[in-house]
Amino acid sequence: MNIQGSTDVRFLNDNQNTGFTAFQIYYSTYRVSRLTYHLESHPKDYSSEIGLWKLLGKRKRLLTYLSGKNTGLYLKVLMKLGIRGLKGR
Repeated sequence: MNIQGSTDVRFLNDNQNTGFTAFQIYYSTYRVSRLTYHLESHPKDYSSEIGLWKLLGKRKRLLTYLSGKNTGLYLKVLMKLGIRGLKGR
């Protein structure tokens, strides 16, 4: 098994390797869901809304990076997290 295959296994086992791109996307998605829930209760919390937009931008950049490096893992991440893919990819 090559090194890339072992990273697929580590992601699927939810290993908390915080430097791993797939884990960063996973954790960003978790934070997005928490902020979205918070904003449903507090619709005028504009500073949290700005933080949400920044977090979404960072997750998009990470997804772009992962799609260029490892398309198979990128598709697995999308399927596991239930998020949409990037436009034009």
